[in-house]
Amino acid sequence: MTFTKSCLALASAATIALTSFGAHAQAPNLIGNFGDWAAYSFEENGKKVCYMVTQPKKAEGKYTKRGDIFALITHRPAEKTKNVFSYITGYTYKNNSEVTVTIDGNNTKLFTQKDMAWTKSPGADNGLALAVRKGSKMVVKGRSSRGTVTTDTISLKGSGGAHDAINKTCGVK
Repeated sequence: MTFTKSCLALASAATIALTSFGAHAQAPNLIGNFGDWAAYSFEENGKKVCYMVTQPKKAEGKYTKRGDIFALITHRPAEKTKNVFSYITGYTYKNNSEVTVTIDGNNTKLFTQKDMAWTKSPGADNGLALAVRKGSKMVVKGRSSRGTVTTDTISLKGSGGAHDAINKTCGVK
């Protein structure tokens, strides 16, 4: 798949994930491609949303079937939220499980619900967004509802540029 087609697939999947709570959203607009990351914006109920997204370079685990995997950082300035980190894993997580995100030796724990994982606080989101910007590699480990352990390796190349782009587009400092 070409990078452009991959980005369109990312945008579509991310928009579905971001609007899964019933909000009305327009199709995302590509702000730009930055290394292994892409930046997008769209209007949701008349309010601007910006996000950056990527997929793993390597996805490991003893599974037979797994859906698409995405790491996202999202700004919703109208809701006064920024740097919200989310991870779509392509399978349903084990109930009450945690996901571990490791960037350059530093770990962050995420809580899970269905096929998604998030940080536990805005402070953790801000710390993780800063680590994504400055790091070189992110490793995400989780456990499926069937007990399968997965390890995803994500390149952070271009994440700083993508973050700068969503900050500028959404007016976030």
